[in-house]
Amino acid sequence: MSAPVLTTLLVANRGEIACRVMRTAKALGLATVAVHSATDREARHSREADIRVDLGGSKAADSYLQIDKLIAAAKASGAQAIHPGYGFLSENAGFARAIEAAGLIFLGPPASAIDAMGSKSAAKALMETAGVPLVPGYHGEAQDLDTFRDACERIGYPVLLKATAGGGGKGMKVVEDVSQLAEALASAQREAQSSFGDSRMLVEKYLLKPRHVEIQVFADQHGNCLYLNERDCSIQRRHQKVVEEAPAPGLSTQLRRAMGEAAVRSAQAIGYVGAGTVEFLLDARGEFFFMEMNTRLQVEHPVTEAITGLDLVAWQIRVARGEALPITQEQVPLNGHAIEVRLYAEDPANDFLPATGRLALYRESAEGPGRRVDSGVEEGDEISPFYDPMLGKLIAWGEDREQARLRLLSMLDEFAIGGLKTNINFLRRIIAHPAFAAAELDTGFIPRYQEQLLPAPGTLSDAFWAAAAQAVAQSLPQLARQDDPASPWSVNSGLRAGLPPEITLHLSCEGQDRALTLNAADHARLSGEALIVEHEGVRRTLRAIRQGDALYLQWEGELRRIETYDPISAVEASHSHQGGLTAPMNGSIVRVLVEAGQSVEAGAQLVVLEAMKMEHSIRAPHAGVIKALYCQEGEMVGEGSALVELEEV
Repeated sequence: MSAPVLTTLLVANRGEIACRVMRTAKALGLATVAVHSATDREARHSREADIRVDLGGSKAADSYLQIDKLIAAAKASGAQAIHPGYGFLSENAGFARAIEAAGLIFLGPPASAIDAMGSKSAAKALMETAGVPLVPGYHGEAQDLDTFRDACERIGYPVLLKATAGGGGKGMKVVEDVSQLAEALASAQREAQSSFGDSRMLVEKYLLKPRHVEIQVFADQHGNCLYLNERDCSIQRRHQKVVEEAPAPGLSTQLRRAMGEAAVRSAQAIGYVGAGTVEFLLDARGEFFFMEMNTRLQVEHPVTEAITGLDLVAWQIRVARGEALPITQEQVPLNGHAIEVRLYAEDPANDFLPATGRLALYRESAEGPGRRVDSGVEEGDEISPFYDPMLGKLIAWGEDREQARLRLLSMLDEFAIGGLKTNINFLRRIIAHPAFAAAELDTGFIPRYQEQLLPAPGTLSDAFWAAAAQAVAQSLPQLARQDDPASPWSVNSGLRAGLPPEITLHLSCEGQDRALTLNAADHARLSGEALIVEHEGVRRTLRAIRQGDALYLQWEGELRRIETYDPISAVEASHSHQGGLTAPMNGSIVRVLVEAGQSVEAGAQLVVLEAMKMEHSIRAPHAGVIKALYCQEGEMVGEGSALVELEEV
C-alpha cells in the first residue's frame, strides 16, 4: 500500500499550539491552513498560515467545535490532513471518524482508541481489567446526585469530581464534605457540557501529597510503541498544570521503566497510533495509580522534546504517512533536564481570574541555547473572553536541573508584558522558591506556599519611587509645548527663573500614588531601555520601557507599570456604586440565582459568570436584600459591569 499524499496540513485549533504545529509543518515543506473564528480573524496563528479559512462565530461552540465547518475548510483549502492540536476536538472520536469518512488524514489515534480512553470512566474500567492499579472511585453510568453522594460516602472525603471527557482542569472540583457536593456537581457538569459537550462525571478519592507523573508514548501503524521518558506535572492550580519538567526528579531507573512499560501496555491494548500520554499519580512510597490517558499531543510536550532532541509533531506527520518509528526503545535519548512554565492572562492576586484586553506591551525573552518560547500572541493582540487564557510557554533546558532552573529564571526576567494581568511574577516566585529548587514536588505545592507565592501587596519603597521618577523624567517628550518650541517653558527641563531647575511628578503605580521632586542633583540616564541611576556612589542599571502613556520599570524581579496623573483633575476610579457587585472580568452570565426583593445570607451564590470556559461565582459579601438585578442569563457583560445591587440589613 502506497503512503498517503500529504502536502497541505490544516490545524483545527488556535493560539500557541496552532503556531507550533505550523512551524514544524513548514519545516517539512508542507503548506499550512489556519481556521479562525470571527474574533480570531487577525490572530497570530491566522496571520502565520499560508491559507486561512473563516469559521464565523465567536464562541468555540460556533467555530472551533463545528466539525462540518472544519471538514469543509479542509476540502476548500486543499488540505489532505487535519491536526487537532489539544483541547477543542482533539479527543473527539466523532471528529476522527468524520475526517476519515471525508477521505482525509487525522493526525491522531484511531477513533476506537479515543473511544477507549476518551471517557475517563471507560478508561478506568479497561485499566482495572488489565490489572493496572487505580485510585479508589466511582466511574459508573448513573449520574444522579444520590449516586454520587453514596459513592463519596463509600470513598471518604475529600473527593475529586472530574468530567469523564475532560482535560485541562475543566469540569473538576474538590469537594471537602457532603454539604458542598450538590453545588460542586452541578457546576462541574455545566463546565463539562460547555467545554466538551458531555456533562458526565466521575469521582475519585482525593489523595494527599501525590505527585503527577506522566509517560509520553508514541506508536506507529506497524505495531511499534515506545515510551519517551516521563514528565513531572505536580505543580498545579485548579487542577491545571502550571509547571512541567522532564525527567521527573528522583525517579529511579527501575521505577521509570515500570511506569513506561505499563504505559506502553496500555497503549497497545487499545491499538494506539501516534502521540499519547498516560498519566499516573505517584505516592511517596513509589506506588503509582492510573489516572487517565490523553489521546493527543500534550501542552507540555516541549520538555520531552528538549531531553530527547526529537520533534514530536514531525513524528506525528511521519506516522500519519505510514512510516515506522525511527528508533527503538533502547535508543530513546535522555539528555539533561528541561522545565516549562505556562504563561496565562490571569490575575493571581484575584483568585486567578482570567484577564482580557489588549497586549499593550509584549516582549519575549531572547532565543539561545536551551531557551525556547512557544507563543500564540504578539504585541497589540486582543485577548478575548471566549478561549483559554494561555498566552504561551517558556521552556528552558540545562545539562542538569539547576542549570535549567536558573536559565528559566533568566528568561522570565527578560519577558515584558503590559496592558493586562498575567501570572508571570507568580511563575517566577515558584521557580525561585527554595522548595522548588530542592525538587520538593507534589500537587499541594501552591497551596502550601501560598503566602510566599501570592504575597499581599506591600508599600512601594522610597528607592522604587526615586527610580520611577527618574525613569519617567528621562522618558518624557522633550517638548512640553508644541505651539512655541523656541520658548524656554516648552522644554521639560524644570527651568525656574532665578532658581535651580526642578520638576515635580505625580506618579501612580499598583494603586499607590506619590509626588516627587527632581532637581539637578538627581543623576540618571536612559539609554534605549536601560535606565542608569546613581545614588550615593552606587550605580545600577534598570530596565525601563516607555509604552504609550505608561512606563514599565523592572524592579526587584517584577515589571511595574507607572503612570503620571494630574492631581487636580484626578478622580479615584471605581467600577462599582454603593452596594453594587460587578463583573470581575468579561464573560457570559450562565445563571442568575436570585431575584429582586430576595433576602440572602453572607456567602450566598448570586450569579454565575463563565469566562474562558471556566465558571466563576459572584457571592454576597454580607447578608442583605437584593435591591436590583442588572443582568440576565445568556447576556455578555464587560469587566466592571454592575450585576447585582445588594442592600445591607
